Amino acid sequence: MKQALALLRRFEDAVLVLILAAIIGVAAYQVVARNLFDTGLLWGDALVRVLVIWVAMVGAMVASRTDDHIRIDLAARFAPASWRPFLVRFANGFTSAVLGVFAWFSLRFVLFEYEDGMIAFGAVPAWLCASILPLGAGLMCLRYLLHTLAPR
Repeated sequence: MKQALALLRRFEDAVLVLILAAIIGVAAYQVVARNLFDTGLLWGDALVRVLVIWVAMVGAMVASRTDDHIRIDLAARFAPASWRPFLVRFANGFTSAVLGVFAWFSLRFVLFEYEDGMIAFGAVPAWLCASILPLGAGLMCLRYLLHTLAPR
């Protein structure tokens, strides 16, 4: 199990680096091509927009694996020490529930995009671009459920 989790972590890190490099590469190419050669990739801006969503979701997945996300947790900070484990579990459970709802509705959105047959750019279907939403939210939901059962 530890090997599988380590492999998943390396995969997530690699995907995050590749997406970020692609964003930087395509955006830099667009700037140079437009300013120096009055050209550019017709689909470059749309690709960068999609990749920004992907890098945000993969980055959130990476942060969720160690429970390092941005949080506003005043109750646990100022509550008595005996209450903190309960408050941390409650916050993680609530986070898991919200992510579960988000995963469900984003999956429905992706299915609607698939049925509509919309194209995001080039020959890439819109549902494929949006598929990171239910995938990322579902994985984070599972991770926060595990954080609820066994907090750090």
